[in-house]
Amino acid sequence: MAPHHLPFYLAPGSGADTLMVVMGIFLIGTVLWIGTLYWKLHSLPERMAHKSQKLQFEFVAVLGLISLFTHMHIFWIAGLLLALIDIPDFGTPLRSIADSVEKIADATPGEAGEPAEAPPPAETPATPKEKEHSHV
Repeated sequence: MAPHHLPFYLAPGSGADTLMVVMGIFLIGTVLWIGTLYWKLHSLPERMAHKSQKLQFEFVAVLGLISLFTHMHIFWIAGLLLALIDIPDFGTPLRSIADSVEKIADATPGEAGEPAEAPPPAETPATPKEKEHSHV
């Protein structure tokens, strides 16, 4: 009963609204795309730290999870800064020093081709002339 000159965006009398179905699919697709973009942006610091093999990778990952659950962006910013900064590795040299000191402490003199310790040199009595010039 409707006139034939109605615009395309009005639903026909049959009840099938094509434009609403198309817009519903578009809306679902857009929400999924924005959600995927959000997750990629949110995991950016973690991916950066993992890609560059940073020591603080676990700390950056925890900061990302905290920012996700608390919605406090400062944790995400801190994770991003930690992912960009290269913290020096102090553990490896200190561990090497500790291992070397442990090997030295476990070594006994005269074993495995090591020379035995020489006895300390015997002290010679100082002459009276040397005693006069000594200021110690």
